[in-house]
Amino acid sequence: MTTSFQGIGISTGQSLALGPAFIDGRRRRNIARGWIAPEQIPTEIERLDQAVAAAHTGLRAIREQIPQHTPLNIADFIDTHLLMLEDVALVDEVRRIVSEQHCTAEWALQVQCDTLVRIFDEIDDPYLRTRRDDIEHVVEQIQTFLQGSFPLPEHGTQDLAGHVIVARDMAPADLILWHHRGAVAIISEFGGPMSHTAILARSLGIPAVMGVHDITAYLQQGELLLIDGQSGTITADADPLTLQDFRRRLQHAQVHRIRLRQLVGQPSVTRDGVAVSLMANLELPSDIALAQANGACGVGLYRTEFLYMNRRDLPDEEEHLASYAEMIVGLGGIPITIRTLDLGVDKRVDSVPASSPAGSNPALGLRAIRLCLKEPDLFRPQLRAILRASALGPVRLMLPLVSNIQEVETVIALIRELKAQLENEGLKFDPMLPVGAMIEVPAAALIARTIARRLDFLSIGTNDLIQYTLAIDRLDDSVNDLFDPTHPAILRLIHMTIVAAREMNRPVSMCGEMAGDPRFTRLLLGLGLREFSMHPGAILDVKEHVLQADTHDLNRRCTHILSRIDEADLGDLIDQLNTP
Repeated sequence: MTTSFQGIGISTGQSLALGPAFIDGRRRRNIARGWIAPEQIPTEIERLDQAVAAAHTGLRAIREQIPQHTPLNIADFIDTHLLMLEDVALVDEVRRIVSEQHCTAEWALQVQCDTLVRIFDEIDDPYLRTRRDDIEHVVEQIQTFLQGSFPLPEHGTQDLAGHVIVARDMAPADLILWHHRGAVAIISEFGGPMSHTAILARSLGIPAVMGVHDITAYLQQGELLLIDGQSGTITADADPLTLQDFRRRLQHAQVHRIRLRQLVGQPSVTRDGVAVSLMANLELPSDIALAQANGACGVGLYRTEFLYMNRRDLPDEEEHLASYAEMIVGLGGIPITIRTLDLGVDKRVDSVPASSPAGSNPALGLRAIRLCLKEPDLFRPQLRAILRASALGPVRLMLPLVSNIQEVETVIALIRELKAQLENEGLKFDPMLPVGAMIEVPAAALIARTIARRLDFLSIGTNDLIQYTLAIDRLDDSVNDLFDPTHPAILRLIHMTIVAAREMNRPVSMCGEMAGDPRFTRLLLGLGLREFSMHPGAILDVKEHVLQADTHDLNRRCTHILSRIDEADLGDLIDQLNTP
């Protein structure tokens, strides 16, 4: 009997797959508390160190299996886990717990894992919060060796060509091996669109669905699965008509992807001659190749939080500058927008105070620009580095989570001060470096005209704007079905921001996930948006919709939508925009 499951679709571009299920039988271990005698402590610590070394060797071996023809340097994902194995916040703390509490290495490792996971859970930024998955993946690798087994036993040598992997959870190392052995899609019970595994799957063009709770208990080995990695739908034991229809969709999608590749060098211009900028959101230097391969005209969002993660000290000015220089040189002259630190402070960075008091709501606490202004010693090195980087190529500086004009004025004054310092030191910078703000809280949208008057550009961050406006945590499975980009309030705030920027003669872009969803391209064009920034893999899909659009007609129809914004048929009106 045909059965359907619904999860979180994390794919862009290539999203359909068909194949037999391969159920990964590994289950997360239940670690029991164990005690050791004082004289056993050195032996236990040695056992821990051997397990860490074995995990390190295993990851290095996987890294060496990465094919040379991959579209980007996916070794960075493995390198992240290798660095965690050397992180004092993990291994040194486990050694300390073993020594002080006289417990087994397994128990000490689990205690420290739980501590680090709680820290990440307090971070408001959804992207950074999902870094907790990396901690758990690394700990699982060590636990595997502590308990005398080897990772990935079920598929270490098995040919998985054409299979759909179904797992409780999966690390980037798992995905690399599965991809190397021919897997065509992945399904997991846990994980979300911002996890490293999800990012890697998109980069490799592997259809993926995550967050399908308990699915490993419902499927059987070898059962034929139909995967839609965009909608998050999984179909098992499909009837002949459903299977025939899906094969037709899959064939059409393959032809469509070939046709999209022909759009790479084509100007992004609508049918009525309006130019539209399609830019990329980047997290790692390794994403540059994918952005260039898809014809990105710039980088609308470069996240800088990686520089602060998995360390006890802060990155200094030179480290910031080296990172930005690598990006600028790699981009070969196309512009980059560098977002300043957007982090509700990770308490593992000992030199930075906690972002919010215990028990407070981290989403409403001291984070992003608020934190940076409260801690200028944290902010100044990054601002100086961005200013210096602006001498190397076209750079814009973007401020996250702006909510009032006082924040803007304070940053402007600080930048003016730092420019004077650099000039006195004889260091080069672009004196006209554009400075902009992200509009991602309702307060900022409501005063967008005032913000635009003082700054050079605006960028709409729909991820947080929707979250804050609708009071919905989009990573919370119990309410993420209420996360609605087309809610009347959201459309009003987006339109209000675009109009405000236009009146102040300032460019406005959108860098949230909504910008990379082709379902909303015509809607956003009709609302007046002309600059989109998205995951590189989504660029060509959005571009296809841009090339087919008539902005004059869309403006008229969206004016009608906004005038009827309280009507129950709003969804139908928006869907009609995509009807030929």
